Order: sequence, then structure tokens, then C-alpha cells
Amino acid sequence: MYSLILALGASTTTSDGASAGAGGSMVTTLITFGVIILIFYFLIIRPQRKRDKEAKDMLAAIKKGDKIVTIGGIRGTVAVVKESTVIVKVDDNTRIEFSKNAISAVLNKKEESSSEKPAKKEKEEKIEKVEKPAVEAPAEETPAVEAPAAEEKAEN
Repeated sequence: MYSLILALGASTTTSDGASAGAGGSMVTTLITFGVIILIFYFLIIRPQRKRDKEAKDMLAAIKKGDKIVTIGGIRGTVAVVKESTVIVKVDDNTRIEFSKNAISAVLNKKEESSSEKPAKKEKEEKIEKVEKPAVEAPAEETPAVEAPAAEEKAEN
């Protein structure tokens, strides 16, 4: 900032030849500030907005039966969802009312996550069954080898 003030002061007090050089340094300074602002936007401001949007969507999607964790570390199951608060069942007879903003994470959803996971596992098992060729031993060799061993055990 101090260099910007010096550049402005130098351009007004010097002759025409010197003011052209000061104007060039002022343009360079403005470009540098612009680049710094862009870096801050893409590295700090934009990712923060994205996290805020995801948190807002998560809080809007909370429903009865979801397992949650509060910012204080309390885990429980959502019993009632109100406009700005949530009643969480912590134990058999214990219910606590929290502000929606106090919820840090949804651990698992009641019906969606349980119904999606088995379907994915079934697809993976089907793929494995198709990929693995079945190797079968000839039927004649197996009984012939086992039969004498069974007869010897019966004789003893």
C-alpha cells in the first residue's frame, strides 16, 4: 500500500518523462493486486461457498430416523424434525432438542443407505461369478479314488 502511495505521489510531482514510468509501475501494481485477488477467490472463497452449500443441503435433507453427530460430539437418532430445530433421541428415554446448525454430520440415512448397499453387493457378486470359470473334476475319477479308501476303513 505504501508503494502505491509513493507511485501516485511520484507521478504528480515529476516531469512528463518520469510520469510515464510511474504510470507503468502503477499498472503493474494493479495487475499484481488483481492476480492476488483471483488466487484468494479460487483457493479460499470458492471452496468455502461450496462447503457451506453442502452443509445447507445436508441440514435440509435431515429426516426422522437419520443417525447424526452434533458439533459437541453427541450421537443420536433424529426423532422429530422442526423448522429450525431437531429433537434427537440419545438413549431409550432421553431426547434432546438441538438447533439444526448444531449438527455436524449425518452418519447414515434410515432407508436410502441400507437399500442401496445390498444392491451394489449383489451386482459385484454377479460380476465375480461370471468372471470366475468353474473347473470341474471328472466324475469317474473322484468316486473310484474314494471308494477303495472307504472300503479299507470299513475292513479295519
